[in-house]
Amino acid sequence: MELVLADTLLGLAQSPEPCALLRAVCGGDGAAPLSVERVETLRFLLQWLEAGGAGGEALRRAAWEVALGRCWPLLRGGGGADDPERRRLVRAACGALRLCARLCGAQLAEPALLERAVDAALALVRAGGREAGEEVAAALVAGRLLPALSSNRTALGRVWAGLLPGRGEGGAAAQRVSRTLLALTALADLLFPGLDGDGGREGPALDARLYGGFWRVVQEGLTDGDGLCRKRARYLLKRAVEVSDQLRTDCTCPPDNGDEPSLFWWSVEKNDKLLQFWENYILIMETLEGNQIHVIKPVLPKLNSLYEYALSEKGCWLFHPSWHMCIYKRMFESENKTLTREGVAQFLEIYETKRLPNSPGFSEFIIGPLMDALSESSLYGRSPGQLIGACPPLGVKLQKFLSIYLTLLPEEERSTFLLKFIQKMTSRHWCAVPILFLSMALACIPSCKALGTEGLHALRDVLQCTMITHQILLRGAAQCFLLQTAMHLTDVEKVSLPEISSFLMSLRPEESLRENCCMPDWFEAKLVATMILLAADVEEMKNKQSNAERVELKSFLHPLLDVLLKLGTNAYIPTLKTDKSLQLLLKLLQTCLLKQSSPQDDLDRCNLYLALLSELVNLCSNAGWKKGPSIWNFISSLINASIQNLQETGNEQLGEQIQKVVSMASLTVVCEIFDQKPELQLKSLHAVETLKGFISSVQLNQVLKKPSKIEEKNSLFEESTSSQGWGKIVASYVHDQWVCLHFILNKYDKFIPLSNDETLELSLLAVQRPIRTLQSALEALTLLPSDQVLPVFHCMKVLVPKLLGSSESLCIDAFDLAWKVISSLSNTQLIFWSNLKAFVQFVFDTEVLAVAASSKGQAYSKIKEIILKLVEMSTARTGVFNTVLSYCCQSWLFPTSDDTGALENPFSNAGNYSELITEACVFGMVFRRDQRLIQDVHAFVENLGDECAANVVTESTNRDDHYVRVCAVKFLCWLDGSNTLHKMFMEDLVIKLLDKDELVSKSRTRYYVNSLQHRIKNRLWQTLLVIFPKLDQNFLTGTLDKIFQAGFGNNQASIKYLIEWIIILILHRYPQCLEKFWNCFCYGEEKLKTSICTFLSVLSHFDIILENTSEKKPILKKALLVVLQWCFNHNFSVRLYALVALKKIWGMCKALCVEEFEALTPVIESSLHQVENMHGAGNARKNWQRIQDHFFFATFHPLKDYSLETIFYTLPRLSELVEDEWIPLCKFTRYTDISLPAAFHWLQSRTELLNLKPSDWSQQDMGSDLVEMDNQTEWTDVQKKIIPWKNSSPDLDLELVFQDRAAKLGKSNSRLIVVASLIDKPTNLGGLCRTSEIFGASALVVGSLHYINDKQFQHLSVSAEQWLPLVEVGGKSILAAYLKGSNTLMQKLQNPNHQKNQSSAGA
Repeated sequence: MELVLADTLLGLAQSPEPCALLRAVCGGDGAAPLSVERVETLRFLLQWLEAGGAGGEALRRAAWEVALGRCWPLLRGGGGADDPERRRLVRAACGALRLCARLCGAQLAEPALLERAVDAALALVRAGGREAGEEVAAALVAGRLLPALSSNRTALGRVWAGLLPGRGEGGAAAQRVSRTLLALTALADLLFPGLDGDGGREGPALDARLYGGFWRVVQEGLTDGDGLCRKRARYLLKRAVEVSDQLRTDCTCPPDNGDEPSLFWWSVEKNDKLLQFWENYILIMETLEGNQIHVIKPVLPKLNSLYEYALSEKGCWLFHPSWHMCIYKRMFESENKTLTREGVAQFLEIYETKRLPNSPGFSEFIIGPLMDALSESSLYGRSPGQLIGACPPLGVKLQKFLSIYLTLLPEEERSTFLLKFIQKMTSRHWCAVPILFLSMALACIPSCKALGTEGLHALRDVLQCTMITHQILLRGAAQCFLLQTAMHLTDVEKVSLPEISSFLMSLRPEESLRENCCMPDWFEAKLVATMILLAADVEEMKNKQSNAERVELKSFLHPLLDVLLKLGTNAYIPTLKTDKSLQLLLKLLQTCLLKQSSPQDDLDRCNLYLALLSELVNLCSNAGWKKGPSIWNFISSLINASIQNLQETGNEQLGEQIQKVVSMASLTVVCEIFDQKPELQLKSLHAVETLKGFISSVQLNQVLKKPSKIEEKNSLFEESTSSQGWGKIVASYVHDQWVCLHFILNKYDKFIPLSNDETLELSLLAVQRPIRTLQSALEALTLLPSDQVLPVFHCMKVLVPKLLGSSESLCIDAFDLAWKVISSLSNTQLIFWSNLKAFVQFVFDTEVLAVAASSKGQAYSKIKEIILKLVEMSTARTGVFNTVLSYCCQSWLFPTSDDTGALENPFSNAGNYSELITEACVFGMVFRRDQRLIQDVHAFVENLGDECAANVVTESTNRDDHYVRVCAVKFLCWLDGSNTLHKMFMEDLVIKLLDKDELVSKSRTRYYVNSLQHRIKNRLWQTLLVIFPKLDQNFLTGTLDKIFQAGFGNNQASIKYLIEWIIILILHRYPQCLEKFWNCFCYGEEKLKTSICTFLSVLSHFDIILENTSEKKPILKKALLVVLQWCFNHNFSVRLYALVALKKIWGMCKALCVEEFEALTPVIESSLHQVENMHGAGNARKNWQRIQDHFFFATFHPLKDYSLETIFYTLPRLSELVEDEWIPLCKFTRYTDISLPAAFHWLQSRTELLNLKPSDWSQQDMGSDLVEMDNQTEWTDVQKKIIPWKNSSPDLDLELVFQDRAAKLGKSNSRLIVVASLIDKPTNLGGLCRTSEIFGASALVVGSLHYINDKQFQHLSVSAEQWLPLVEVGGKSILAAYLKGSNTLMQKLQNPNHQKNQSSAGA
C-alpha cells in the first residue's frame, strides 16, 4: 500500500486534476482487477476529495465510472468468507462505492448511470447465494450503498420498486428477507413522510404505509427465524405507527383484493383506538422474544383485546387477520412447548368465543402452521388436576374448533379444505397421539357431503401409510374415527362402490371393527358375501310386512349352489370357478356365524379348504347336528389319506413334498377340532386311534428336503420354493407336528411317566419316552422361527413338570433355551405376548414351582433368576410382569385340576417365591414424559368403552403398570389370617417390606419428593396398610418397634400420613401397645427434630385410639404431660402440631370432667385461647388456621376412611403425590383376572374426604390456567423493556447509544461497575446482567464474553447485554490488575470505614 500511496502523491504533484488522479489510482484504463491496496487507497482519496469540497460535473462523472467500472465488479467476484483478504477487499470496495455516491449527490441527472448503479446493487441484494462472502457483500450493499444511492429521489424510487416483492411472489423470498429488511431499516428516514413536508426535495414524497408489498415484507420479518430480522421488522412497524400518530392524517394501503381488509390504515377519528391496538400488538411481539412463560402469560389476555379492536360491530374485519397469524406463528415456533400449547389452545378457543368471519388466509394457516404445531405429541397432555383417562383439553378444543370452523366456512370451500386437511395428515410421519385426536376431531364434524373420491383416497393413505407403526390400541381407535369420518362426510353420489370397498379394505378388522362388522380378508369374496347378506336382511324385513315368498335371495344363491353340487361329479369345472365359489361360501359362513378366521397363508388352496372345514364343523355344532355321519365320514377319510401320504418315503418330488405339508396341516386341523368341539363325539371314530398311534411314533423335527431346481421351474409353487419360501413351508410342517403332539400329550397327561418307561401299555412312544420328547422340543426351539414355537412351549408345559425331579439338568436347559427365545423377540404383539404367556405357563406351573422348591436345587435358583430377569424386562417393556403375576396369583389362589396335579396346596408356592409378590407390591417405574403421555391416551381410549370398537375387538391386555400392584393387592385381600399358610406368608411379606423400607432409607437419607425412593416407600407402606387387619397381636407387637423406627426417619408427607395411620390403627386395636408409643417421646431432641411431628399427629386422633378403652383417665393424664412439654418447643412447626394434639386431648379431658386436671385448666385454657385469638394477620395466625383445616386433622377418620380408594387414590392425591401414583378405584374393578372376595367391603372413600382438594388453603397463582385467566380482567402490570424507536435502529453504534438511553431513562451509568468475572454459571450471569442494566450500571465485568451466546444466559438477560457494556477479564491475576488500574474503584475498595474483622476487598 505504501508504493501505491507514493505513486499517488507523485501523480498529485504532477497533475492536480482529480479526475486524472482517480484514473491513476485505478491503474489507468487497464481491465485488470484492482488489488486490495489500490481499493483502500482509492477510498482514502475519495475521502480526501469529499473533505476538500472538490466538485464539478467531470469529477462526479469520473466517480461514477470508477464506482461502476472498477469497484462494483469486485463485490460480485468469488472468494470465501473465511479469507481475510477477501473481507478486507469487500469493505474497502463498499466504502469507495458509498463515497462515490456522496460525491455525485442528488444532482446527478443521467438516468442511465443511476439505472446501472441501482440495478447492480439490487441484483446483489436479491441474489440467492448463501455463501458467507456473498452475505457480507449483500449486507454492506443493503445497509450502506443503497441508502447512499437513495439520496437521489429518482434512485430512491427505483430502489423502492426493486426491494419490494411483486404481487405474484407472495412476499419476499426467504433467502433475502433479512437483506430487504436491512435495506428498509437503513432507508427508514426516507420511507415515511416527515412532519415538515418534503423539505424542498425533488420528486414526489414516498410513503411506505401505502404499499402492500412493504407490509408483506414486515410480516414475513416478524415471523422469521432470525432474531435480528424480527427486530428490524418491529422497528419498521413502530416507525410507521409513530409517524401515523404524529401526522394525524387518514391513509389506507390499497387491499390486494376488493373483499379483503387493508393491511394498514389510519383514521383521525379512531386515532386512540388504533394507537392502542398497535401498542398492544408490538408489546406482544416484543414479549414473545423471551421464552419465560411467567413473563409471557400476563400479556396473553391482550391478544383477546386485539380481536375486539379488529372486528367491527357488523362482524367484519377492520384489520387484516394476517397480523394475528403472525403472533400465532411466533408462538407455535417457540422453543418453549408450554408457550406453543398456550398459543394453539388460544387460537382454537377464539373461534368458539368470537365466531370470527371467514378469511382465505385462515384455511392456509390451519393447514400449514397450525397442523405443524398439532403434530407435537407433548401438547396433548392432561392439564393439572385432570383425572387420568379424561380427554386432554387440546383434544376437546380441537373437536369444537373443527366443527365450528366447518360450519362457518362457505359450503363451496368445505370440500377443498377437508381434502387438504386430510392430505396434510399423509404428508409427514405423524405420531400416534396427534393422529388419534385429529381423527377424533374429523369424526365429530356434523354430517355433510364434503368428501369425494380424492377424499376417500386420502383417508386410505392415512390408514395404510401414516399409521402403520403406531401402537395397536391407538391405531385401532384412530381407524374407528376415520371410518366414522368417511361415513359422515362422504358424498355417496360422487364415489363408486369399488372405491368405497377399496377404502374399507384398508381397515384392519382385528383392531377396529366389532364382530358384527366384519371387513374383507379376501376382498371380492367378502364384498359379494356382504352384499348377499344385506340383501337377505332387506328381504326378511319386507317379508315380515307382506308375507311374500322369499325368491329374491334364491336368485343370488342359485349359481353358487349349482357349482357346489357339481364339485363331486364334474371333473372339468374350472379351478378358478371352484376357488371363487368356496371363498364365497367360506365368507358367507363366517359372516353368518359372526366369527372371523385367520388363514395362515394368503390365498393358498390348502388353507382355503381347511378353513372351510373348520367353519362347516362350527356350523354343525351351532346348529345342533351332533352326529352328522357326513362329517364323521369326511374326517375319517381325511385322517386316513393324510397318514398314508405322510408314511410314503423315497419320493422327494415337489408335488409329494407339498402333499406331506398339506397332510400334516390337515391332521393339525383335525386335532384342533377334537379339542375344541368335544360335543361332536368324534373321539369314538376308529380313525382317531390310528391318528394317535401315528402322531406318537412320528419322527419329530423331520425336515423336508428342498426339491431340485428343474422341478421348481415346472411347478405351480415356484415362488414358494425359493430359499426363504421353502424355509417357511418346512417351519410350518414342523410346527404342525408339535400341534398334533400336544394333542396327544395333553390327552394322556396323567399317564406320562417321570422318566422313560417302555413297559406302558399305551404303545405311544412320545408318552412312553418323555425325556426323548423333551430333547426333541429343545431341538425344535433351535430350528423354528419365533412365530412358530408356540406349540413347542405347550408341549414343554406338559413334559417339564413330570421330568423336573428326575432330569433337572434337562429341564434347566429347557428354561434357558426358552428364555433365550423370549428375550430375543421383537415388539411384535401377536408373537411376543402369546409366546410369553406360554413361557410363563410352563416355567411357573404350580407343580414345577413345588418340585423345584422342595429340592432347593439348581432349578429353584434358575426360576428365581428368571423372576429377576422378568422384572428387569418389565422396566423396558410394560406388561411383562403383569402376565407373570396374574398367572401365578390365579394358580395359587384358585387352582384348577390341571394346575394342582399331585400337589396338595398350591398356595405353598407363594411362600417359596414370595419375592414375586414383594416386587409386585412396590413395582413401577418413573416414566419419561412421553411414556406417561402414551399411558394417559391409552387410558382415555379405554374410558370410551364400547363407543370405540377398538376396545371391543382388541384383547384387554392389562399392561398398565398399575395393574401389577392391583393384582398383588387383590391377591392379598383374599388371604385369611386363620389359615396357617396365609398367616406365615403375610408375616414373611411384612418383614421383607419393612426391611426394604429400611434399606431404601439407608441408601439415601434425603430424597426429593416423587423420586423413585419416595415412590417405593409410599407403595410398600400402602401394602402394609392393606395387610394390617389380617395380622395378629403377637406379630404386630414384635414388629411395632420397626414401625416406630420408620416414623423417626426423614419422610415425605405422603409416607408420614401412612405411618401415622398404621400406628393409629394398631393403638386403636391394641391399646396395651401405648407404653411402647410413649417411649418414642423419650429420645433426645437431635433424633426427634425431624420426626416428633409424626407422633404428635398420632395424638391428634387420640379419641379414635381410646375408643374401645374403658379406663381413659390415666392414659389422658400421660398424654397431657407428653404434649405440654412440646408446646413450648423453640421450633414453630413442632409447637403447631403439639397445640393441635393438645386441643384434641384437652377436649377429651373436659368431656370426662376429670378433677385431677383442674390445676392445669388455667394454663391450658389460656394457651389455647391465646393461639385461637392471635392479633394481626401474621403468618402465625394463618398457619394455625391452616393446620386445623388440613384434611388429616379436620376431615380424615382413620376407621371410617379405611378403604382401597383412600389408600391408593384419595390419600396420594391429597398429599400431592405425583399423579402417576394415583390408582383410581375403577382400575380395581376393571381388573377381572382376580376378583375381590364377596365379604370385602372396604372399597370406596367417604364423600367428605373424596371431594376435598389438595392444599385447599393454598393461594393459587393468578394466571396459572389460561381458561381462568381469560375470564379475569386484563393484566396491566407487565414486564416490558421501553425502547424508543429512535434508539432501536440496528445500524446505530451501540457504544454511543448507551449513555443517551440511560440519560433518557433517568439512569446513571458512570459510577457503578459490577465485577462478576469469577461467576461461571450462564443462568446467574444472565440474571445479573439484566439487573445491572436495570439499575444503570456503567459496565459488567465477566470472565469470558462467550457466555452471551449461551441460550440460558439469553433467556434470563432478555437482551440486556445489548444495552450494557461488557468487559472481559479472565483469570484472578488479570482481575487484580484490572482492579488496580481503576483508581475510583480502588478508593472504594480501600475505604477505611469498614467494620471490625472485615477483610479488605482489595486484598
